[in-house]
Amino acid sequence: MALTFPDLAAILNHGHDTLIDVRSPAEYAEDHIPGAINLPVLSNEERAIVGTIYVQDSPFRARKIGAAMIFRNAAAHIEGPLARHEGGWRPLVYCWRGGQRSGSFAYLLQEIGWRAEAVKGGWQAYRRLVHTALYDTPLPHRVVLLDGYTGTAKTDLLPRLAARGLQVIDLEGLANHRGSLLGARAGGQPSQKGWESALAGALAAIDPARPLVLEAESNKVGDLLIPPALWAAMKAAPRVEIAAPLPARAAYLTAAYRDLWTDAARLTAKLNRLDRLRGRDTVERWLALLEEGRMTELAAALMADHYDPAYTKSRQKIGARTVATVTTGALDEAGLDTAADKLAEAIARL
Repeated sequence: MALTFPDLAAILNHGHDTLIDVRSPAEYAEDHIPGAINLPVLSNEERAIVGTIYVQDSPFRARKIGAAMIFRNAAAHIEGPLARHEGGWRPLVYCWRGGQRSGSFAYLLQEIGWRAEAVKGGWQAYRRLVHTALYDTPLPHRVVLLDGYTGTAKTDLLPRLAARGLQVIDLEGLANHRGSLLGARAGGQPSQKGWESALAGALAAIDPARPLVLEAESNKVGDLLIPPALWAAMKAAPRVEIAAPLPARAAYLTAAYRDLWTDAARLTAKLNRLDRLRGRDTVERWLALLEEGRMTELAAALMADHYDPAYTKSRQKIGARTVATVTTGALDEAGLDTAADKLAEAIARL
């Protein structure tokens, strides 16, 4: 019998030895339950073939051809990555909606003698639980935001706070983006569904009775929307601020964005997108600094002309509530360690 999970915590803490996603690689890449491995019983191409036959020819023929493909691929998995498992192995299997793919694979594993079970409703049931947790239900977490202007090393401070015993989630790390116009990272961002799964998994590991530190963001990280329940908690959260002088911030930003400064064409395209917002004269001044290779001066100009005004406006719009400010003169290793000590103390007082 397939298993039903009443809430997100139940499925994330399923208690089985291995969680197996038998959907196609493309389905798995878009989103999957955290911790699941992908053992597809239909490849991307095979899934398309079966779907076409189902619609254009015959559902019976599609099921017959699909079953043959499923069991051939399942045999390869049993002879390959699953061959090492002993008789007491207890896997949990899911597909898109708990249908033929997961049912067939779980049945085959059971016939071998493994204690396999399937997820009733499959990935669709899991997605409903994610949506309930991140869209429909207020978060129970005690969120504290790490705030500060661009270039104050907030992302680098997060692991330092974690090392000091605080609960931390790196939103920009999960989103694979540095959270600004210039913030794209190699590899691109996950899908919105994949991002929400990562968030749901990270939040499930947090103790709601203790503070959770997040970096202050807008309602998007790159192209990814922060789900409503998390965004509501962030808007209402108290903020501890890290402050540093503009020269120190410019030096830090120059080092942190080194990959972007060396790609003049890419950076020029991004700066030109700010034409209507900041005016052509301002953009031309930035481009002149870029052409002359004066990157630290460009970083300082971008913060003074664009990032700082935008950040101030965003804070005012949200009604940000800053409860403590830590000022550092330097954003080197020693300066960040000292700042992390003071921030941790300020958060503990909350």
